[in-house]
Amino acid sequence: MKALITGATGFIGSHLAEHLHEKGYELRALIRPSSDTKWLKHLPVEYVTGSFSDIASLVPAVRDVDVIYHVAGVVAARDRKGFFDGNQLATANLMDAVIEANPSLARFVHVSSQAACGPSPSADRPVDESMPMRPITTYGESKAAAEREVIERMSVIPSTIVRPPAVYGPRDVGVYTFFQVVGRGLAPLIGFDRKLVSLIHARDLVRGFVMAGEASVAEGETYFISSERFYDWKEVGEITARVMGRRRPRYLNVPHPIIFGVAAVNGFMGRFMKKPPILDFEKGRDLTQGFWTCSVEKASRDLGFEESLTIEAGIEDTVGWYRHHGWL
Repeated sequence: MKALITGATGFIGSHLAEHLHEKGYELRALIRPSSDTKWLKHLPVEYVTGSFSDIASLVPAVRDVDVIYHVAGVVAARDRKGFFDGNQLATANLMDAVIEANPSLARFVHVSSQAACGPSPSADRPVDESMPMRPITTYGESKAAAEREVIERMSVIPSTIVRPPAVYGPRDVGVYTFFQVVGRGLAPLIGFDRKLVSLIHARDLVRGFVMAGEASVAEGETYFISSERFYDWKEVGEITARVMGRRRPRYLNVPHPIIFGVAAVNGFMGRFMKKPPILDFEKGRDLTQGFWTCSVEKASRDLGFEESLTIEAGIEDTVGWYRHHGWL
């Protein structure tokens, strides 16, 4: 089996490449001229350079592969068009290239996000695949639009949609900041209410992707690939401090108005920066939600998916990697 991975040079994509290699797949990666392939140097990967804005350039990448894992996407952009070009249009063009050059593709696995569905309505009601999509940010709207592009083409291309929640693990630069702060004896908490989150290690996540990509029952379906448990950041902070050999962290509650105030300033300053800010108003809205939880029941029932790493083992693995590479 030969697999094409988009976004293979990134955090999740590189873990997926490793897992597919372990399972005996041949690997092909769609990259940009500026892509850094350092996380793939140890793997036998065929590289194809292309652009999601140019369908013709995608044809050599999609031709003669058995399965495509579309991981690439835009998580930060200066404007609405940037999000929709990087998520919706990119997905549509990639699938149209498949229709043109590889109509016998066995499976197209589209990696979406819980952001496409939105946060949970309450602590005891995690979102599941039966719920309508109610994204609360432009990023989430663009991921929902990308899902609709996949659904429109499911009658032509056998497809599966997978939705990750918050993800951590080696090479991550998102949750990494939280690990840095805990290492200094602090644990920031957004607001004063308890917030719950689904949280999964990257290796368990990509294993779930491949289970969905290989299962015949998953064709035409959508799955949350997630942790069975829900966590609050206080618990995650205590586990992280213990793994690091630190004393219990001092918790710092950051009120929601401060989050939005900083986000507003960052959003304004971001107009004059080369890269969009990490924290803007929409990210602030994201962070202040009470419940980013999702149900893994369907993936468990259909695919037999379950986590192999406890939160303690996952954090120990992640901290060990950060230390080995000088990040902590």
